[in-house]
Amino acid sequence: MPAPDHGGPMLATISNGLARLHTQYYGKGPTRAKSYLVNDMVICVLREGFTTVERTLIDDDRHEAVHQIRRTFQTAMQDRFVNVVEEATGRSVIAYMSQVHVNPDIAVELFMLEPLQEEIVAVGEHDVGDSAAPEPET
Repeated sequence: MPAPDHGGPMLATISNGLARLHTQYYGKGPTRAKSYLVNDMVICVLREGFTTVERTLIDDDRHEAVHQIRRTFQTAMQDRFVNVVEEATGRSVIAYMSQVHVNPDIAVELFMLEPLQEEIVAVGEHDVGDSAAPEPET
């Protein structure tokens, strides 16, 4: 079985695909997008993607309205976003989360992939179990 592609072409495909969806459905896409693969997570950071309407709301201190618009949009677009990542990685997405930050203008799309059959342990990775945290002193 060939090793999975953890490199640039796959991540560029994800960045470009997600940016293209933003452009297609919002009428404006991010000026920059960069994706990362960390263990079973794909993280895409999109910068400077707010529309003129969203920027106007932000400038009028209506940040929550922008957050609500974006949450609604992400829910509507979930299947399309997930398809971009699944096609690029060849793996199933088991969870998708999205968040925006208004100043600076950054959106983060996070996709949890179905774990590979082989367990890959990253430096510093550990599981938290029942005995992981000490009992608080009283």
